[in-house]
Amino acid sequence: MNVALIGATGNVGTRILAELTSRGHAVTAIARNPAKLDGLPGVSARTGDVHDPDGLAALLAGHDAVISSIHFLDFDPAKLVAAVRASGVRRYLAVGGAGSLEVAPGVRLIDSPNFPAEYKSEAAAGAAYLDRLKAEAELDWTFLSPSALIGPGTRTGTFRLGADQLLTHENGSSISYEDYAVALVDELERPAHSRKRFTVGY
Repeated sequence: MNVALIGATGNVGTRILAELTSRGHAVTAIARNPAKLDGLPGVSARTGDVHDPDGLAALLAGHDAVISSIHFLDFDPAKLVAAVRASGVRRYLAVGGAGSLEVAPGVRLIDSPNFPAEYKSEAAAGAAYLDRLKAEAELDWTFLSPSALIGPGTRTGTFRLGADQLLTHENGSSISYEDYAVALVDELERPAHSRKRFTVGY
């Protein structure tokens, strides 16, 4: 596929970029400072600004799918959705957050007593963005939430998928950046969660 990746130089974005290109997809890698992406095989590095919907829409046009991997506090949801809509690309996948996942019926992770205060603003913005997408009529969107902990690790290709409930294991709730990227690109290639949120964890 021909994929546009917004936020290609971040922690998750770099892993998604590597996973996409390893599977033979052509990627337009969009970042504020794309110089570090120059020369990567299968990658066209472009400068893009999520606060400029018209300019971003022009960069996205002509692709088979758009993936966004950016912090929720760093963009205006209305502007980003408008840019994807205006580009004419219908398939949109968003790197989501874990805060809106349920830890008990009707109880979100962000509302649990031990949720770190320093992450609440970002998690709340992520939950609001998911609600915004649920009301979106034009885009064929998917929102992939990681487990509670996500960080650098190993690409194993072995993990579990879930829906709206936080996945846990005997040592907590976790997923590596690398396996998160596998799950996201799997969804791109074999859509199973159209207009839905899902989650990935060990």
